[in-house]
Amino acid sequence: MESFKVKLSSGREVEINEEAVTVLNEYVRTQITLEEMTRRLGLTSWEEAYELIKQVPAWVMWTPISIYKRT
Repeated sequence: MESFKVKLSSGREVEINEEAVTVLNEYVRTQITLEEMTRRLGLTSWEEAYELIKQVPAWVMWTPISIYKRT
């Protein structure tokens, strides 16, 4: 899987790699909180997590990680 980076308003760049996609998949399919996502992705606040969700294309969050691993 090729990764890409998302730049947040704080200036921080978040790499969207296999680990991040796994967390985003879990976020959209289960009940993990923004705070849990913040902790798992190493962000500083739930606001950063929310901003990240707004910037990452929906298809990235909903595509199963097993499909990414095949590419």
